[in-house]
Amino acid sequence: MPDEGRVVALDLGDRRIGVAVCDDRRTVATPYETVKRVGDRPAEHARIEQIVEDVSASIVVVGLPLSLDGTAGPAARKVQSEIKALKKRFEPKGVAVIGHDERNSTTTAGGSLAVSGVSQKRGRSVIDQLAAAVILQSWIDGRPR
Repeated sequence: MPDEGRVVALDLGDRRIGVAVCDDRRTVATPYETVKRVGDRPAEHARIEQIVEDVSASIVVVGLPLSLDGTAGPAARKVQSEIKALKKRFEPKGVAVIGHDERNSTTTAGGSLAVSGVSQKRGRSVIDQLAAAVILQSWIDGRPR
C-alpha cells in the first residue's frame, strides 16, 4: 500500500453512504458527498467508483461498526458483506479496500455539528459525510509516520 495518495472513506448506512476524501499527503480528511441508498447496490457502488476515479484514490477505507467491546455484531457483519463486494469491484483495478473501526464516528460527527450551530435539518444532509471524515481522520492518525 503506497504511503501517499488520496484515500476515500465510506460510512455505510442503511439510507445513505457518507463519503470523505483526504489530501495527497494523507494529513486531513474532508467531507465529500452523500450517496443516497436506492436499493441497488451495484448502482451505489458505481457512484462510489466514480468518486474514487474522480479523486484518483488508491485506497477505500470503510467504517466497520464494531460493538463497544470490539466484537463484530450484526451491523458489522452486514458491512463486512458489503466490503467483500467492494473488494471484488476495486481490488482488480489496484484500489485496496480496508475496514476500519468506526465506533462513535456518528456521535463525534453529530457533536461537531451541534457545536458549530448547524440545524438538525441541515445536519441530516451532511452527518454521513462528517462521519466518513471522522473515520478517515482516525485511519490517517493511526498510521505510522
